[in-house]
Amino acid sequence: MAVIINGDTGIDKITDGSVVAADIGAGEVGSTQLASTLDLTGKTVTLPSGTGGKILQVVSTTKTDTFSTTSGSFTNVTGLAATITPSSTSSKILVLVDVVVGFDNGATKVYGRIARGSTGIGIGTPTGGYVQTGFEAFTNETYHAMPANLSYLDSPSTTSATTYNVQIRPQSAGQSVHCNRSHGYRASTTYDGTCASTITVMEIAG
Repeated sequence: MAVIINGDTGIDKITDGSVVAADIGAGEVGSTQLASTLDLTGKTVTLPSGTGGKILQVVSTTKTDTFSTTSGSFTNVTGLAATITPSSTSSKILVLVDVVVGFDNGATKVYGRIARGSTGIGIGTPTGGYVQTGFEAFTNETYHAMPANLSYLDSPSTTSATTYNVQIRPQSAGQSVHCNRSHGYRASTTYDGTCASTITVMEIAG
């Protein structure tokens, strides 16, 4: 049995030299539909064998202003988040963070982590009263800001929009920690810099 695929009339089959009525009619799958963007919102996509591990989409946010907190709990760094909508529940999300932090001269540590929504991910196992964190940093220099890097391969198992945040906190409530600046930041001089931090999320085919 032969078939005729026509973007204007549909898919027909030929029997004994005659064209039989279309099995898939015109307008169901036509040239216009094939030439336009395919909207898969809310649908589960099954990829062919061998396509796992490929990057399907990338979302990135760069924060260029500063942020400070004295909260004793992990707090979202305002403006340092990325939202991605996975195309399949089997997809993994690779989260890459480059963040610059500052804190008081020897008075406190700064802890930082990635959070899916408000839930910390890629953090240490809870042991006693230790802080579950992605990194901790400490310096004896009030006027220095330092970079920290985080990465985590997440499996959110969803096709809903998912937001990844960067969170920081001091060692104890009331102490000051900062993003993109030192603790002794002097904005009106050339002694200190305003830095930039970035979060990038990539959907990886499952």
